[in-house]
Amino acid sequence: MGAKIQPVSEKTPLDDIPPDPKLEVTLRPALLDQFVGQARIKERLEVLIGAAKAREDSLEHLLFCGPPGLGKTSLAHIVAKTMGVQIVITSGPVIEKAGDLAGLLTTLQKGDVLFIDEIHRLNKNIEEYLYPAMEDFRLDIIIDQGPNARSVRLNLPRFTLIGATTRAGMISPPLRSRFGLVNRLDYYPAEDLQHVVERSARLLNVEMEPAAAFEIARRARGTPRIANNLLRWVRDFALVRASHPVTAATADAALAMLEIDQDGLDEMDKRLLEALIHKFDGGPVGLNSLAVAIGEEPGTLEEVHEPYLIMTGFLKRTPQGRVAAKRAYDKLGLKPTGQQKELF
Repeated sequence: MGAKIQPVSEKTPLDDIPPDPKLEVTLRPALLDQFVGQARIKERLEVLIGAAKAREDSLEHLLFCGPPGLGKTSLAHIVAKTMGVQIVITSGPVIEKAGDLAGLLTTLQKGDVLFIDEIHRLNKNIEEYLYPAMEDFRLDIIIDQGPNARSVRLNLPRFTLIGATTRAGMISPPLRSRFGLVNRLDYYPAEDLQHVVERSARLLNVEMEPAAAFEIARRARGTPRIANNLLRWVRDFALVRASHPVTAATADAALAMLEIDQDGLDEMDKRLLEALIHKFDGGPVGLNSLAVAIGEEPGTLEEVHEPYLIMTGFLKRTPQGRVAAKRAYDKLGLKPTGQQKELF
């Protein structure tokens, strides 16, 4: 199967599109000044883009890493738009053979952006072809096999590769070293997410009090994507069960229906903490054992639930296994016993 190519037109800015209540409006920011949060990364990108434009050169290769939903793809779109070039989008698992990579790279014009999501899942053989493409803007492909095998060199325009990954540790050192700038996106504070929610509410034509926007923001697990998903739910809840503008009480009732509490914990988070404390005496316990106990995939626990629980102080990850923190006991109204009592 060939690589999927998705050229993106950058001719119409998002904010130039009039709101249409019949259609779902994209909430992705189009410019750096519309992108909320990640101030240090934005500052670096402003410098890089300004310098590249002054030199009339393409931008150097960029790597964005961090948990899902924090804006890695949005930043890639913004970089391409600000540079005034096209962006071609694919993902690591889609590029199965060298011909797929060649098909992607040969569609690029000078300065264009190739965005590879989940770049840590690239086949290692594909990485070998990517190295000279990133460094020397050439691609050497072997055609045929055995005695008829021959190498064909393709000269490429100077392009910018932007990679995105949720697992930076799985990217090989040779590939990582070829990125000119590596940026890690962090979880957002509730104050920044409130601005995200308020902007999205305007785009969706949702009348919302600031207190309601903050109520959504503080339960969004530090993630803009989750904040926007919760906003859509609160909007729909208000249409059926309440009136406009959306108040904090309406937002609270809507999120309570989803079983998302004031700390942003959902049903699976609470099941994880309850199993850890009740079934494993607070830990330490291995990830696989914990996953079996609550009926969830280990990968889902590790990538979706654990990062937020660790960040907010409910869970600790030790060499011996997962351990419930004191805040987890407080959350469930319990007191540590045994070994955990001695630790706290």
